Amino acid sequence: MTEPLVRVRDLRVHFPVRRGLLRRQVGSVRAVDGIAFEIREGETLGLVGESGCGKSTTGRALLQLQPATSGAVTFQGENITEMKASGLRTTRRHMQMIFQDPYASLNPRHTVGRIIREPLDIHSIGTATDRATRVTELLALVGLDANHADRYPHEFSGGQRQRVGIARALATSPRLIVADEPISALDVSIQAQIVNLLSDLKQELGLTYLVIAHDLSMVRHISDRVAVMYLGRIVEIGSKADVFDRPLHPYTRALLAAMPIADPEREAARAHTPLEGDVPSPADPPSGCHFHPRCPLATEVCRREYPAVGTVEAAVDSVGPAVDKAPGATAASGPPHLVACHHAVWER
Repeated sequence: MTEPLVRVRDLRVHFPVRRGLLRRQVGSVRAVDGIAFEIREGETLGLVGESGCGKSTTGRALLQLQPATSGAVTFQGENITEMKASGLRTTRRHMQMIFQDPYASLNPRHTVGRIIREPLDIHSIGTATDRATRVTELLALVGLDANHADRYPHEFSGGQRQRVGIARALATSPRLIVADEPISALDVSIQAQIVNLLSDLKQELGLTYLVIAHDLSMVRHISDRVAVMYLGRIVEIGSKADVFDRPLHPYTRALLAAMPIADPEREAARAHTPLEGDVPSPADPPSGCHFHPRCPLATEVCRREYPAVGTVEAAVDSVGPAVDKAPGATAASGPPHLVACHHAVWER
């Protein structure tokens, strides 16, 4: 096995809660509360979950745009959470971000050409002529014309602005791109174009993605592996086939049950997993398993102890003889299917 391009270990990002005239800290919001995962060269990891579960904070912490409270993020074998500013600046050339809002992420005072060229200027890549040529190449790569370089962001549609954001992210030829909800602010008619563009760029340039999204259909289309996040923690992670076709965690099953199906007969026939209540506050998470107040399978052990992350074999065996192991569930050739649940259910 080759060394992962990205390795995250026990990552925590807590934001202080301050009150009073002296602004004393009275608590903390646990946006990311001890997660671990890896991303290998050339793969796409989809990170999904409800709003407020910590997905975007995870993406920003991965690039150290948001400093981690504790834990480690290793990129190309180096722990970037311990890097000084100069070393981090050099490393950031190889890891870039596509932001969620194409309207807010582009400077309205700059032309598109200047926006795309800015990373090249910051990292002193090439001569002025080289940079101008590179801007033209990048515009063509994302499906825009060379004459668009002299226009301003307000002259473009949302989909075109997102293409500009993608071109900017590609300017320094990065190895890793974090795409934070890259299509959520776009019209439905444009979303498929951007998803297909990201897929094509991955194949053409050999990119590695962390794709943060709400849209499970998009994640299923573009991802190789999927991580499911709930209240600052990853509750299930595995290959796309494992997570979508053989989900173990009740929360994953509930998310998938909320996906619409175009076939009315299949929609009427499938079982729905009800979720009660709202997502608890990350400033005061429930004891034990954070999902237990909304989980239909919760028992006393769920309220008392947070489940350890285990493999499929352990999760399925813990349920007892009433639940069968699915064929091929423990195939050694694929990535491990991990789940954090006391009562993981294998759906036959």
